[in-house]
Amino acid sequence: MANAYKKGDKDSRPWGTWEVLDAGNGFCVKRICVTPHNILSLQLHHFRAEHWIIVEGEALVTLGDEKIIKKANESVYIPVETKHRIQNNSDKPMTFIEIQTGETLDENDIVRFEDNYGRV
Repeated sequence: MANAYKKGDKDSRPWGTWEVLDAGNGFCVKRICVTPHNILSLQLHHFRAEHWIIVEGEALVTLGDEKIIKKANESVYIPVETKHRIQNNSDKPMTFIEIQTGETLDENDIVRFEDNYGRV
């Protein structure tokens, strides 16, 4: 199992920030903060599944063909190769914990289909 993430890794993106809280063999835990009125790309992953737990704010989650509202203390599971995205439609920051599991965990396992920031 390959995991390119390590605890303390962080990055800023056009929609907000992410930071690795923990990482090990076959898993990675990130805190992801989405600034008001921003959206991540519609994407999928070939090698990892994700569990998202909303900890602050409200999220509009796209999971396959479904759109679901999730609030603090609610979660969603994203299976491998399932198109997904998350957006913050509110005036306040939205934060969620992302737990990645799989055989390959790195930023190269992102296939983008739509992106508001020209990264497709």
